[in-house]
Amino acid sequence: MKKRLVMGIAALSLAATACGTGNGSNEDEIKIGSMFEKTGEVSAYGTAEANAVNLAFKEINEDGGILDKKIDLIEYDTKSDNTEAASIATKLATQDEVPVIVGPATTGAVKASTPAVTRAGVTLVTPSGTDDSLTLDESGKVQPNIFRTSFQDSFQGIALAEFAANELGAEKAVIIGDSSSDYALGLTDAFEGTFEGEIIAEENFTADDTDFSAILTRIKDLDFDFIFLPGYYNQAGLIIKQAREMGITQPILGADGFGNQALLELAGVDNVDDVYYSAHYSPNSEDAQVQEFIAAYKAEYDVEPDMFAALAYDTAYLVAQAIEEAGEATPEAITAALEEITEFDGVTGTFSFDENHNPVKSTLVIELQDGVEAGNTEVTP
Repeated sequence: MKKRLVMGIAALSLAATACGTGNGSNEDEIKIGSMFEKTGEVSAYGTAEANAVNLAFKEINEDGGILDKKIDLIEYDTKSDNTEAASIATKLATQDEVPVIVGPATTGAVKASTPAVTRAGVTLVTPSGTDDSLTLDESGKVQPNIFRTSFQDSFQGIALAEFAANELGAEKAVIIGDSSSDYALGLTDAFEGTFEGEIIAEENFTADDTDFSAILTRIKDLDFDFIFLPGYYNQAGLIIKQAREMGITQPILGADGFGNQALLELAGVDNVDDVYYSAHYSPNSEDAQVQEFIAAYKAEYDVEPDMFAALAYDTAYLVAQAIEEAGEATPEAITAALEEITEFDGVTGTFSFDENHNPVKSTLVIELQDGVEAGNTEVTP
């Protein structure tokens, strides 16, 4: 697949908005950093995203590169460790002198990377860091160099609460959340602030838990319509498996952390009935751009891309478009160009950035029956 970049008519007039002076280009190449969780407990996200970034920049290089220069992609593995993420961000920004970084995948890793890229004035675009505060500093002002292409936790929490009420007709919820995760806490806050029904019970686990029988036993005989489960696939899959095996049949509603094949492997396909989650795209879309992306990814990696791969693929093309429209590969130019991009057309939809560097887009809620997508509903809170 060759996806053409949208060329800027002229280079933007840019103001120096960051302290970085690195220029990621030379006569022949433009350096771009890539840092993802390719090993460790959330490697299913990071590997998919790293692969998609590689695919996108390979296509772009085959199509002539950016500004008639090839992309030199400098890649690192954060190992699903936030301390490692902070170290890599520092290395990319100061030693490798990249003007822009794509990644990491998770909220904690983005937060750990932010101080280093902020000091260096390097632009960072995360495909899937969803915590509301990622693009804001402690005073609530926008972080000038941090962008995301995924929607925010508050957006997901609100959308899922509305979906539960409007589409499932639900009035009573049980929440099972990860009390050690910023991701889960943000989703829970947004969900509770929107859901107009009754929260029958709220149970918590932590990141190392694998046995959820005590929690599930406490809720099994309660009168509720669905479980809201804000969490990542690695524990959500186990909770779904154990809940279904215990005879808990109510719908289970989760966020984009469900969106990986590993969820099905952990839960067991037969247990994934009446499971719903917010998603950035559907592989069942008939849109030609989506199907071309899926075909290209499968040809490259022999596996179907998940929504995290789709987000990362869009992020790579977004960064390439920003450099093209800026006319140069400096952090200041890339940041300014990203802020000016409107109606970016990607496989996860069309979006522009708001004043806080968040994409303005809708979400899909995917329905799984027997582990297979049985339908999807577009939700715009």
